[in-house]
Formats: sequence, structure tokens, C-alpha cells
Amino acid sequence: MDGIFWRKLVTCQNPSSGYKLLRSGLMILSLFYGIAVFIRNKLYDFSVLRKRKVNAAVISVGNITTGGTGKTPLVAYLGNYFTSRGITVSILTRGYRAQKNDFADEPAMLVKACPKAKVMVNPDRVGGAEKAISEHGAKLLIMDDGFQHRKLARDVDIVAIDATIPFGRGRILPAGLLRESVSSLKRADAVVITRINQTQPASISQIKSRISAVNPDIVFATAVHKPAYAKLMKDQRISLEQLAEKKVYAFCGIGNPDAFFQTLGELALNIVGTKVYNDHHSYTDSDIEAICREGRYMRADMIITTQKDWIKTALLFMEKFDIRIAHLAVELEFIDGQQEIINLIESAMKKYV
Repeated sequence: MDGIFWRKLVTCQNPSSGYKLLRSGLMILSLFYGIAVFIRNKLYDFSVLRKRKVNAAVISVGNITTGGTGKTPLVAYLGNYFTSRGITVSILTRGYRAQKNDFADEPAMLVKACPKAKVMVNPDRVGGAEKAISEHGAKLLIMDDGFQHRKLARDVDIVAIDATIPFGRGRILPAGLLRESVSSLKRADAVVITRINQTQPASISQIKSRISAVNPDIVFATAVHKPAYAKLMKDQRISLEQLAEKKVYAFCGIGNPDAFFQTLGELALNIVGTKVYNDHHSYTDSDIEAICREGRYMRADMIITTQKDWIKTALLFMEKFDIRIAHLAVELEFIDGQQEIINLIESAMKKYV
């Protein structure tokens, strides 16, 4: 099933009779998937499946839903924070859809966003952790997308929750966006609620109340994804004020495209057209030709996308097309709870000093 159609199917508020029938089928699959996830978690809870500890502080940053919740910017923020304080940091990532001797989109983003940390790409989190310690002397390991990867024991579990769709419509994959039930947050130490500027304060209170009912001791923080500028090749930058003066064609292939387009809307940009691809889409020359053709047809001055998509498309644009492509540079900015998160990590690191 196409990823775009699937997301529309499971998130549609007023489904047609056909959608309802398809959802019923997904609910059956969801039941079996949920049972499998539940059993696996219990096997780890009761040490039937054993966790592996390593000689460094391990911080997991993950989520309980599919799609973009802001975990990668959070990983980069924490990596930069601790490397700036002289801590040897390695970031562990599985490298989703990475090819041999190549980077996938998220590891490439982390390399650029957190240049002083060593990014270790390895689907085997334990193997990546041991290599980071033995070869690079890492004292702090930050595991990107690690909440469901329980084999590597961690000292702090941080979960990013997207305020715009916090609990995945309340259903587990594939009937909803949840990777596991909300009750799994009982094993988390902290939650960072992201994109709080894209919803109402009352909604944030409701999110916190539901999570607190599962885990009364959890630490809360809130954050926004703050647009900073648009970035072209060779580190050329376009200010948000300059960007607002242009006609822009936008595209993306991420887990939560609505959040990206909402951000562009909040900047009051003149968006003349949009295109959405599946999450982690591998762009081809024909995709780029279609994007440029549509952009020109709409008389766009330039094309804008996310950093993740820009990494995979900018080089394809360079020599073939005369329309410029930029990505919207977005920075994670804590609203509150930042110090509580830092305190959790610093406390965990004391065990290894």
C-alpha cells in the first residue's frame, strides 16, 4: 500500500464507507502486530531477552509513533550541547535504507547538524556502541530512534511527542500511527513535546495529563521547530524576509508532511504549488524533472523542501536545471524543561566518570 494513501486512510477524520472497510482489515493486522510488540516487550521486561550494557552513558531518543516527531533535531541539539562542553559524544543510528558505503538521509543530516560528534551507522546498536567506545573513546552515546530497540541497555530514555498528532489516532500500526501502545511510556524517563506552537495550550495540557496517567514520574519538556533561514548549495543563505518575497514551490517526503507545510504557511510564504512523496523516498531523475516542470508551470522563483529531502535531491538539481532549490533550516528551541533533561543526562554520566 502506498505510504501517502495509507497515512490518509488512517488519519482521515470522516472516512467514507470504502475507507471504513479498509480500516477494518487494518485493525485485524494491527491486533496481531500489537500482540507481537507486547510479547517482545515483556520478554525484555522479564530478562528473557537480555539487554547488553556498555561502558558509557547511553541516551535513547525515540518516539512511539511513525513519522517525524522531531527526534533527529533533538539528537543534534543534545549532541552539540555536550560536545561544546568537551564531552566525547557518538551518535548511534541504524541508517534507515542506507546502502553500503553510503549514508541514508537522517545520518547525513546528523553529520552536518552535529559536526563534532562521531556518527556511527550500524543496524546493530550494540556493535555500533562498542565501536564508538573502543575506536573513538566515546563517553556519551546518543541513540537516534532507539525507544523500540531495547537490546542496548540505556541510562535515559527520552521520547519525542509531536503535539499535532501525539498518539497516532490511538491505534497501533498498521491501523494507526502508533509503533507501540501509549502505555509503553511507563518505561520512558522524559518526554519532549515538540511543535507546541502548532496547537492550542489546552491540547498540550491534555497530552501531559494522558502521559502522566501512564507514568506519574516522567519529566516533561516542550519545544518548537523554529525556522531560521533557507539554505542553498555552498552554504548560501536566504533570509526569511527575502524568502517571503518569492513565489515558492514546495515538496517533501517525510513522515509528517502537514507539519512542514503548516510551518511554511506560518511564514506567510507565497506557495504556488506542493508535492508530497512517501517518507524516505529515494528520488530519481524523473522525480526531479517532474518537480521542476511543475515549479516552472506555477512560475515559481525557487523550490523549497526539508533538509532531509534536500540532501537527497540538491545534487540532482545542480547541473540539469536552472531553478534553484533550498531547504528550510529549522532549529529546535526548548520552551521549558531543557535543564531537567540535561540534569537527567548529566546524572547518568556520573556513573562512568
